[in-house]
Amino acid sequence: MKPYYHGLTRSVLCLLIAIFAAPALHAGDFDNVVPSRNPLAKRAFDHFYSMEYDRSIKEFEQLGKEFPENPVANNYLLSAVMFKEMYRIGALDTESYANDSFLDIKAKRPLDPDVVKRVTELLERSEKLCNARLQENPDDIDALYARGVARGMRSTFMGMGERAWLAAIRSALAARRDHERVLQLDPKFVDAKMSVGIHNYIIGSLNWFYRSMVALAGVTGNKQRGLDYLRQVADSKSVASMDARIALALFLRREQKYPEALRVVKSMLDEYPKNYLAAIEYANLLNAAGRGPEAIESYRKILVNYREGKFPNADPQAAAFGLGGSLRGQRRFDEAAEAFAMVEVFSQSEKKLVLRSKLAAGEMYDSASKRDLAVKEYKEVLEADASSPEGQQARKHLGKPYKYN
Repeated sequence: MKPYYHGLTRSVLCLLIAIFAAPALHAGDFDNVVPSRNPLAKRAFDHFYSMEYDRSIKEFEQLGKEFPENPVANNYLLSAVMFKEMYRIGALDTESYANDSFLDIKAKRPLDPDVVKRVTELLERSEKLCNARLQENPDDIDALYARGVARGMRSTFMGMGERAWLAAIRSALAARRDHERVLQLDPKFVDAKMSVGIHNYIIGSLNWFYRSMVALAGVTGNKQRGLDYLRQVADSKSVASMDARIALALFLRREQKYPEALRVVKSMLDEYPKNYLAAIEYANLLNAAGRGPEAIESYRKILVNYREGKFPNADPQAAAFGLGGSLRGQRRFDEAAEAFAMVEVFSQSEKKLVLRSKLAAGEMYDSASKRDLAVKEYKEVLEADASSPEGQQARKHLGKPYKYN
């Protein structure tokens, strides 16, 4: 069974797509908290998607006080509290999710125990409120949908935050079951297609062996159907539209469908220009698509906007590192070295990224035939951590100059 679980944890990660997503809502019995009808909810969502987490939390708390028995209002607050913490610990880096190695990546910072406690309490409250309604009416569409959202967020927190992958998968599959039931009851409930679409894509992406194993558990998937479902939600006017675009963009990137992925992310950025994660993803996509000069311009724009205070929350060292990589691809070695060296300037830069950047800067100086500067960078890497992979590579470069191929 071990290979089965290993494959499942590497592929059945619907939680992966919730990296920016808030809980969506289909208009129905919970109309009183729909953002299109509730100005407070609308403001809170605008702040949430602009990554102004503290303001959105405060507004969602107020919404919860006005509608204390509404599980959707509780889910809104849960999402803001949870994703603020996910961003703080470094779990929302889309570059980490471009391949399966993300399972081995450790968070930059540990979870805050107080936040874990609050998230757990909010999750339990959402399910309790939904279950109370479902006891009275097992076919309560809104309660089923809201419970599925809460279960999806539980899987996200368990996987991305606590790294409890198997427990996360169980919760994710429970979320899918809730939303499939919603679609049985109301096929026009487009928001429910998001989680079902995510599962379909991921299951459909498994190789034949893992698909067969998952099918024994009654779980099936179709990659194209998953993408189509996500496109439907993304094109809708519902609250889930933004969430679906995030999921769709990530999958399109993995499929190397860069033109469509760029259009999707650009639409997000146009709507929420303060969203740093959308901005860095757009630059990353340009670079992955082989549009190096445009990527360079985008990374530089991000850094300018950061310095001008246009991003409420930003991770400038990631933009600097991305800039260095794009310049390297254009064989602009001197500029690439300067960009990589910039990473260390930012006080919040993590040690691992600083080591990678200093090594890369040395390699660029070597490629530009500036050996003295290259040696200086390599020695600093060794002084910082000689036993690290970067330190071992720096030692090799001290013996033999690096040349970019």
